[in-house]
Amino acid sequence: MLQYIIKRFLMVIPIIIGVTIIVFALMHVTGDPIALMFGPGVSSEMVAQRRAELGLDRPLIQQYFSWLGNAVTGDLGRSIRTGDSVASMIQDRIGATLELTVIALLITLLVSVPAGIVSAVKKYTIFDHLSRIFAMLWVSMPMFWLGLILILFFGVFWQVLPVSGRHGPLWTGAGFLSFIMPSLTLGLPPAALFMRLIRSSMIDVFNEDYIRTARSKGLGENIIVYKHALRNAILPVVTLLGMRIPWLFGGSVITETVFSWPGMGRLLVDSILKRDYPIVQGIVLIIAILVIFFNLVVDLLYGYIDPRIRYD
Repeated sequence: MLQYIIKRFLMVIPIIIGVTIIVFALMHVTGDPIALMFGPGVSSEMVAQRRAELGLDRPLIQQYFSWLGNAVTGDLGRSIRTGDSVASMIQDRIGATLELTVIALLITLLVSVPAGIVSAVKKYTIFDHLSRIFAMLWVSMPMFWLGLILILFFGVFWQVLPVSGRHGPLWTGAGFLSFIMPSLTLGLPPAALFMRLIRSSMIDVFNEDYIRTARSKGLGENIIVYKHALRNAILPVVTLLGMRIPWLFGGSVITETVFSWPGMGRLLVDSILKRDYPIVQGIVLIIAILVIFFNLVVDLLYGYIDPRIRYD
């Protein structure tokens, strides 16, 4: 297992380097950020002076290695508009984004795993049909639309939940209430997809010979479902989990915008609108690193569940 973990960590290094190259290149192919920020009515001398102050008049290769060297030490540059440290701005907001993403992921698993298991055990019953109908509903509903529907009912009509903002830590009453609608908006749509996958995977496993053998030995249904069937049926779910983690971080940008959530996603949208490219570059890099990290955790979890992957 240790050798497998070391191998996975070594594979992450070139991926991160590739991410830095892509992020840096994308920020420079969109145009001159200084010209875009000032607009067409500013003299070329002022634009050239500001570009020289920020080091944007140097060759791109030199700019990249300078930015990469600073990024390794935690220096992601400074905002073009405010002059504040990008790293400190991200540090103030990364906690809110991680809290929202992790809670949404927990909601996804807590809803989809039990519902998928029950649908597979009680297939073609009324519960199975209703769960599949609701799954199609959630999968088909755009995330921003779901957020607006929740705001309309729980925030406007019934007025039981705050419609925007983060009102304190999760363990406080006001903070817990403010987490409900954003986390449901981010966590329910993938829960429907996970539920359908778990259902189909469990049904396939129930048809395997070792399940029939376990039943012929007189083992209880709970032992067969949770000890024998679920571990093998959960493997495709873990694979899908690794694929959906980038979707969660991308969805957090929409969710934070809809609910005015003080996270990195909202800061990213504001920085794009203001053409503040150092902040955009830093946030995209941090989100990419977080996605790589969580995918690494999923890979290690997959290797733990299925030891054959470690040996391969």
